[in-house]
Formats: sequence, structure tokens, C-alpha cells
Amino acid sequence: MQLSSVILIIAIGYIIGSFPTAYLVARARGVDIFKVGSGNMGATNVIRACGLRYGLIVWAWDVFKGILAILIARWLVPDSQTAASVLAAVAAVAGHNWSFLATVLTGSIRGGKGAATAMGTFVLLAPTVLVAVILALGAAIVLLTRYVSLGVLIGTAAAGAAIALLVGLGQMDPMYSVYLLVCYMIFWRHRNNIYSLLAGKERRLGERA
Repeated sequence: MQLSSVILIIAIGYIIGSFPTAYLVARARGVDIFKVGSGNMGATNVIRACGLRYGLIVWAWDVFKGILAILIARWLVPDSQTAASVLAAVAAVAGHNWSFLATVLTGSIRGGKGAATAMGTFVLLAPTVLVAVILALGAAIVLLTRYVSLGVLIGTAAAGAAIALLVGLGQMDPMYSVYLLVCYMIFWRHRNNIYSLLAGKERRLGERA
């Protein structure tokens, strides 16, 4: 893949990921998502601040951002789809987590935690069976504990471990190891949630902001 294509894919993925869905949806409801609840630009915080319907809208759009970034990358570089897809995935999640567009709107570096956008990329990159297992695992944890962050963290850890194993066994292209950056970004952005979980202070799903 040419350097110009790499730069283009990363730039487009980052811009798509930067679209501040949660901020705009909450603003339409008269809420500054950065000043309520956890202050996070994500679906869970929107559910707490604005209600389930609006949170689901944010979740769906954030998932779509990851899907769109990969589809465009594959269209731009059809002869290197694996590399293009992985680069677009990493860029889209980075864009969501450190959103240029949200920064322009608010005047400071803002973003979400990457879970929904990462999910969109994972659906296109990973084998179908693995996607189903990871989604079921994450959903089960959320249903049993009502800790969304715990479901995300365990699901992300399992996804990263599975990808690393499949790459190591030669079942996936080595380029997929770069996707582990997505797992790292999700854990980094959830570090405060990890502290809260360990301290027993994490908010549960359904608690109002």
C-alpha cells in the first residue's frame, strides 16, 4: 500500500470517528453531555442524561462510524483490504476517543471511550463466530451486573486475546495484530472506570446522571 493511501485512510477514518454523536444528540435535548454524569461522550452517559431512546440512537450511530470508516477504506484500496481495514479501524476509534470535531465545538480536547465504534469495526474484521461470542459475553456481563464498563472491558480483553491467538496460530493475517491498539485505547479511556469498579463506586446501568 502506498504511503499516500495510508495517510488518506487514517485521515478519513479519524474524521469519521470524530463525529460527536453523543454531544449533538444531547445538545438537541438541551444537555451538555460533558457536564453531566461521567462527562463522557458516549451512549451510556446519554442514556443516563437523556433517556434510553436517545442513548440507543447515539450507540447505533457510533457503531456505524466504525463500519463506515472500514467500508470507505476497502473501497479506496481494494487490493489491500486487510491493511486498509485495520488502519481505518484504529483511526476511527482514535477519532472517537479524541474527537477533533468535539474539540472545535467545545474548545478543549474531548471524546468518548471507543466501545461502540470499536464494536462496528470488530463486526467487519473478526470471524462471525468470534463476534457472536464476544457480543454475547459482553451482553451477559452487563445483564448480570448492570455495569456497562465491566462488560466492555471483559469483552475487549477477550477480543484482544482471541485476535492475538489467531494471529499467533497463523489463522489471521499478522496485520490484525495492529488492531490490538484499539483494545489498548479502550482500556486507557476506561481507566477511571476500572478504578471505580475496584472501589465499588461505578455507576450501574439505569442510574440517572
